[in-house]
Amino acid sequence: MNPVQKLITLGISMGAGMLGSKLIDKVWQGFTGNAAPRKGSEEAAEASMRQALAFAVFSAAVAAILQVLAERGTNKAISRFSK
Repeated sequence: MNPVQKLITLGISMGAGMLGSKLIDKVWQGFTGNAAPRKGSEEAAEASMRQALAFAVFSAAVAAILQVLAERGTNKAISRFSK
């Protein structure tokens, strides 16, 4: 991967991460009715261990999916522009 491609992938990943974070919060609140138990929040202090672990697994899975999609999308876009 060349340096330009790495920078583009980084930018897309960061943008996807920010949007993914908002998506995770909305989905979590939609399913549980409670705000997401993020570190340092009041919800985190009141969350049970089960809720905290479920949120951690859910957010990690979404982050991994977004990372793969961002990298693949970047690779496709760069290959199109390289031709």
